[in-house]
Amino acid sequence: MPEAVNVNAAHGEKLIFEQGQRGRANTYFPSGRSAEEFLPKTQLRGPLPLPDNSELDVVRHFTRLSHRTFAIDVGFYPLGSCTMKYNPRINEAMAAQPGFKDLHPYAPDSLAQGALAVMYELERSLSSIFGMAAFSLNPAAGAHAELTALLIAKAYFEKAGQGAVRRTVIVPDTAHGTNPASAAMVGYKVISLPSDARGRVGVAEIKSVLGDDTAVCMMTNPNTLGLFEDHVAEIAAAVHAAGGLMYYDGANANALMGNARPGDMGFDLMHLNLHKTFSIPHGGGGAGHGPVGVAQHLVPFLPVPVVTKNEREQYALEFERPETIGSMRSFWSNFAHAVRALTYIYANGGEGLTRVSQLAVLNANYVRAKIKDFITTPYDETCRHEFVASAQELKRETGVKALDIAKALLDRGFHAPTIYFPLLVPECLMIEPTETETKETLDGFIAALREIVETAKTNPQAILDAPVNTVVGRIDETRAARQPDLRWSPPVSGPV
Repeated sequence: MPEAVNVNAAHGEKLIFEQGQRGRANTYFPSGRSAEEFLPKTQLRGPLPLPDNSELDVVRHFTRLSHRTFAIDVGFYPLGSCTMKYNPRINEAMAAQPGFKDLHPYAPDSLAQGALAVMYELERSLSSIFGMAAFSLNPAAGAHAELTALLIAKAYFEKAGQGAVRRTVIVPDTAHGTNPASAAMVGYKVISLPSDARGRVGVAEIKSVLGDDTAVCMMTNPNTLGLFEDHVAEIAAAVHAAGGLMYYDGANANALMGNARPGDMGFDLMHLNLHKTFSIPHGGGGAGHGPVGVAQHLVPFLPVPVVTKNEREQYALEFERPETIGSMRSFWSNFAHAVRALTYIYANGGEGLTRVSQLAVLNANYVRAKIKDFITTPYDETCRHEFVASAQELKRETGVKALDIAKALLDRGFHAPTIYFPLLVPECLMIEPTETETKETLDGFIAALREIVETAKTNPQAILDAPVNTVVGRIDETRAARQPDLRWSPPVSGPV
């Protein structure tokens, strides 16, 4: 059997399981005594294969690993569509208040008035900012929220007696990748609609696919190319005339706050990614938060519970709603994220949130204008919070692809932008600088991109070999996806 390669050990850091010695820690009973003497049989379990380390060993190990981790507190994330912006520390301070962090999720309403007030105020704030009648804080994250919105649409059509007929969802190719998957999970048929030469949804094109079977048109505005859908009102009118609903994917809402509202554009349903627009930490598999907003005619179908307030300023969780689609998750919301988001809203106020979006648009256009002389920008017009570039021409000239540019940026201290999405742009780089980055940071990123392109033209192999300064160099990404090795096993003793 070939010997397994330990990537971490090759870089001076053994796995936690490979550190320590038997008996160094996890000794809870005096010599000669056992757990059976202290615990009832129902609480006993077999031995667990845990590492045997001292506390200091553990702290040092994970601290060393943390120094290798790229984070928003360390450097710039230009990830298009992901809105990886700074997470203000005041958000964390508020979420850590004892009355919030120590509150039991099953506490009665009378003992959770502060927490319920937070949820109520956040729901009312989001409804105001985005022009919807009401929001549900129940969904856990973006794709979960898409599923929730489509289940609401399905319940709406079933109540109207049209559930068996309206089975088609229209998804433009500039929508987000999870949209068609969410529609398929609900049992809908998906029609993919190509964008026009301007990178937008054409009114004539969408009218050509509308019919009695149309349930929902899923869009985001600005779209994934960073372009504002300037015919959205006409599109919404056409969909509504056909009896369908308009759904807004809120992943790009960082471009809109205080400047435009999906409800005013004609959208009936929408979701938000609070872990994007409202500065909640995300990434690495951590919790997100994806509230769903609806127009007035869809309010009865929202998930339960809904936070209500009576005339005596008392808050309560309401579960009895006969037309609700039910609960989408355990408990009521990702509550700590609700605290963070409301803190962000209160800290900025209406004028501040408007300024956030304006600066996000300004930063994106600054980077776009600076790089277009050395890398192709297919849509050469004012963008919103993000834009797309293409390495297709560079690839033809030098063999250096978008992937290679992304790897080379790691060597220069920057996280890579989103690559190969959206699919309609070959060798795509989707760049979103957000509003929190300074001009100096953006200039450094622009300079790094320029230097990579120039190096690609004179010494392409240097870029094809990148990264060389990171802890781990290029990996076999195909093998990592198809043959993941995520579990440590102790060495096998004896002959194999």
